[in-house]
Amino acid sequence: MNLKKILGLITLTLILGSNVNVSAKSDTIPLKGNGYITSPDAEESLLSYGKNLRPPHARSKVANTPTAYIDESNNGIGEWNSKESVVSVYFRAENAGTMELSIIAKGHSTITIKCLGKKKNIKLSSDEPKTYKVGTYKVKKAGHVKVDIQGKKIGADGTFGNVLDLIVKSNDMGELAYIRRNYHPHFGRRGPSVHLNYPLPKDKTIEWFYNEVTVPADYDRVSSYYMACGFGEGYFGFQNNLPARRRVLFSVWSPYVTDNAKEIPDSLRVKLLKKGATVKVQDFGGEGSGGQSFMEYDWKPGNTYKFLMRVRPNGKGWTEYTAYFCDAADGKWRLMACFLRPVTDTWYRNAHSFLENFNPVMGYKSRRATYNNQWARTVDGEWIPITEAVFTHCDTGRTGKRLDYTGGADENGFYLMMGGFFDEYTKGYTRFQRKNGTGKAPEIDFNSLE
Repeated sequence: MNLKKILGLITLTLILGSNVNVSAKSDTIPLKGNGYITSPDAEESLLSYGKNLRPPHARSKVANTPTAYIDESNNGIGEWNSKESVVSVYFRAENAGTMELSIIAKGHSTITIKCLGKKKNIKLSSDEPKTYKVGTYKVKKAGHVKVDIQGKKIGADGTFGNVLDLIVKSNDMGELAYIRRNYHPHFGRRGPSVHLNYPLPKDKTIEWFYNEVTVPADYDRVSSYYMACGFGEGYFGFQNNLPARRRVLFSVWSPYVTDNAKEIPDSLRVKLLKKGATVKVQDFGGEGSGGQSFMEYDWKPGNTYKFLMRVRPNGKGWTEYTAYFCDAADGKWRLMACFLRPVTDTWYRNAHSFLENFNPVMGYKSRRATYNNQWARTVDGEWIPITEAVFTHCDTGRTGKRLDYTGGADENGFYLMMGGFFDEYTKGYTRFQRKNGTGKAPEIDFNSLE
């Protein structure tokens, strides 16, 4: 047998042995959009270090804080010098199949890659990014795949180097869902925000919207906003913030479009008419700008909280927005604030709720909330039950970069869930009917409200 045939047989054997051929589809998955420090646990770290732990995930100059972090600017793992740090990278396979996994890394150390129950030590030996083959894996079902990276033997420079990308080659796993290099890693790592849009009766003038929210204990996460009463010009709900801070938040956007509140002309500023005694008011920016009010309140997971929102034009080309919050445990309605928005003449419109994670280091954690007993009240005082909702999600989900989102209706009302790389997902614009009926109309003495 001549040399050419022998080489051909060797090549064929290698191809058949790996079940991944040379023309397999290849995906390069950047850590900067898909990686997380999962040990030490991000939530525990946030509660321990508060504002000292922020994107990037850690700062070595802050004493006694975890050091490794995901570098969203330059890619890869920054300040990686602890064997305790575990970096987890996630992607989703469309189908079961076989994949060949490699990494692009640099440094002079030994690291451990763990995937689908198998461990492999990789010795890094280059100052420049270099490709290292990790192994071939059977992915037994469609869904998310997790790859853990951990330091084993530190380099002479006192670090484990850097892993910049995963390379996944496969013939049969179909399209992979992950955050592409050209997509903003900050929003990608936060995960897809999800929404419930409540159709209001078109033949009625709606002044008030009422909603109830319950956060299950297992899904109460730091850096979450459980928004209850959204409207065309703002939103109202509660947050699990940091450090260990819980607050009720109500905001109204200015009609002047900017992310910098200082740029808003006085004639287009949202003005405060009144507020609750313990409520703080300030301008906000970053995602549009306007007036914001918040109240520190130690709300508890598992308990139900009530939200009441009013939108009413003042007849002079401005509109008043008033929000009230109630803890079902004491039945007391608390005034958040009443804002006046210029160049606006509207009643309540675009009723909706949403659920989001606003910190990218927490994007590998799931959060969930139940939204129940929605009612609209007309300008004439008629209560109308709202029993339908339309599910939507943000661009991260809409473009298929992340598919860990869902919503629906069960015996407790409507629900939303996102983040954490669970395998279930719900198609956008799916309509749901509340399964627990119309519920009971709110009993509110409007004359006694602040």
